[in-house]
Amino acid sequence: MESERGTVGSVPVRRRASLRPSNIVVSVVLLVIALIMVAPLVWLVSTSLTAPEAAFSLPPKWIPRPFSLENFQAVDDVLPFGRMALNSVIVSVIVVCGSLFTSVLAAFAFSRLSFPGRGPLFMLLLSALMVPTQLTVIPVFVLMRNIGLIDNLAAIWLPALVNVFAIFFLRQYFNTIPRELDDAARIDGAGNVRILFQVIVPLSGPALSALAILGFEASWNNYFGPLIFLTSPEKMTLPVGLVSLQSNVGGATPGVIFAAITLVVVPMLVLFLAFQRAFVQSIASVGIRG
Repeated sequence: MESERGTVGSVPVRRRASLRPSNIVVSVVLLVIALIMVAPLVWLVSTSLTAPEAAFSLPPKWIPRPFSLENFQAVDDVLPFGRMALNSVIVSVIVVCGSLFTSVLAAFAFSRLSFPGRGPLFMLLLSALMVPTQLTVIPVFVLMRNIGLIDNLAAIWLPALVNVFAIFFLRQYFNTIPRELDDAARIDGAGNVRILFQVIVPLSGPALSALAILGFEASWNNYFGPLIFLTSPEKMTLPVGLVSLQSNVGGATPGVIFAAITLVVVPMLVLFLAFQRAFVQSIASVGIRG
């Protein structure tokens, strides 16, 4: 849509943008696509809040009638959901905080410090992104077994403390920060550690927020790792618990499964909605300035 500008005295005034048929068509198409993408989530929440005997009536009910919390109450009866949720929170928080800390240190070294072999070492680090996780699970499993961490939450979060993508992302973001700020800090007697945590990190809030969202989401939804390294039910995380609901172990009804899925999905939606502005800002700034 185009907008016209006028002036009142010396102050520019933006007039209301005119509507074009092409813009209306694009808006309608985007609205239809958005509704198609949101519809399964709405049906999921509605079904989880509907009484079990009316959950799968045809046509689907977008508003839960009759309204019931019976499915949510039954989740904890067939599965230690609270314990699994606590395990997922512990692992996700440790992974996010630990990986951000190590990534900040590594990204600062690759962005600001000069040392022999920096370029080849960075390229070698990036090559790790092309290696599927399934190829490394056997040596990691052997390593965790040798140090006695099988069936321990540490076997999940310890390998995730090094995030190659986060290092690359932060390195690109740090490169967009003017080096004159480093020089000004050095004149005031600041060293590398002080420059990193008092100059670079405060200016990298959007990038850190985006990585925190991505890291928390990946850890929260991680199914492969807990399935391989954890065996005790009290040590398992939510993704493994959701699968067990459909097996002979849980034997839950579809409504209870939908309620459990809702409890897993809603925290991620809330987290993304709370930090979506920082997420979009970080991606846009790296794309424009990096």
